[in-house]
Amino acid sequence: GRYSVDSAVGLSVAIAIGMDGFRDFLGGFHAVDQHFLNEEPAQNVPLLMGLLNVWYVNFLGAHSHAVLPYAQYLHRFAAYLQQLTMESNGKSVRWDGTPVTSETGEIFWGEPGTNGQHAFYQLIHQGTRLIPADFIAVANPARPLKDGEEDVHALFLANFFAQTAALAFGKTEEEVRAEGTAEDIVSARVFAGNRPTTSIMAPSLTPSVVGQLIALYEHITFVQGIVWGIDSFDQWGVELGKKLALEIAPAVNGDAEALKKQDASTQSLVSWYLSQRS
Repeated sequence: GRYSVDSAVGLSVAIAIGMDGFRDFLGGFHAVDQHFLNEEPAQNVPLLMGLLNVWYVNFLGAHSHAVLPYAQYLHRFAAYLQQLTMESNGKSVRWDGTPVTSETGEIFWGEPGTNGQHAFYQLIHQGTRLIPADFIAVANPARPLKDGEEDVHALFLANFFAQTAALAFGKTEEEVRAEGTAEDIVSARVFAGNRPTTSIMAPSLTPSVVGQLIALYEHITFVQGIVWGIDSFDQWGVELGKKLALEIAPAVNGDAEALKKQDASTQSLVSWYLSQRS
C-alpha cells in the first residue's frame, strides 16, 4: 500500500540497499515524523506545505501539482507520489459520510527537470492554468558529473535555480523591449511570473533523504485530508474496480452468459477483444 514502504512490505528495499541503508531510510522517516509532531506551526514544513496546497486548490483554482526533481535517481518519484496523494485525497465524501463542500485533491505529475524543461515547462511559465511546482535538487550527485574540466552538475543546478526565479519574477514588457525585441512579438515573450514553487534541497540523495522526502509528502497529504474533512486512508474507488474485474473476468474468458450481464459498452469492448484474440 501507499503507506507501507517503511514497514515489512519494504523487505525488497532492505534487500536492495542493505540493512544499514534501510535503517538510514527509516531514520529519515522518523526525523520528519518527529519534526511534524513537535515543531511549532510557523516552522512546521509538512503543515505549511499542506496548507499551501489547500490554498492553491481552494483559493487559487489549481487543479494539478508538478513535482520536478533535478536528480535522475528520482525520475519515478512523481509517479510514486501519484498513488500517495491521489488515492488518499481523491474523495468526494467526508469522513462522516456527508458530501464535501470544496474541491479536494489535485493531480500530481512530473518528470526530471532535464526532460520537463523541453516538454511542459512552457505551460507552467506562460499557460493559462496555475500549476504549483515542487523543485527537488541535491548539492552532490551520486556520481561525479563532469565534461572535461566543466562541472556539469553546477550547470544542471543553474537551470534549477533559473527556473524557480523565472517562475517567481517572470519578465516584463520593458525588459523584453530592452533586449531589442520586435514590437509585434513583445507580448509573446512576456512572462507574468508569480507562479508558485517550493524548492527542496539536500546535501546528497541518501536513503535517509529519500525517507525524509516520502514522509514529507505523507504528512502533507494527511494535512490536506484533515482540512478537507476526508479519510485519507481508504480507497473505495480502487475496490470497486477490483470487484467489477472479478465479475467481468468470466466474460473475458468466453463465458457467454457472463457477457450478457454486462452493460452494452462493456459487451461491445469484450466482444471485440474476443474476436481479435488468437
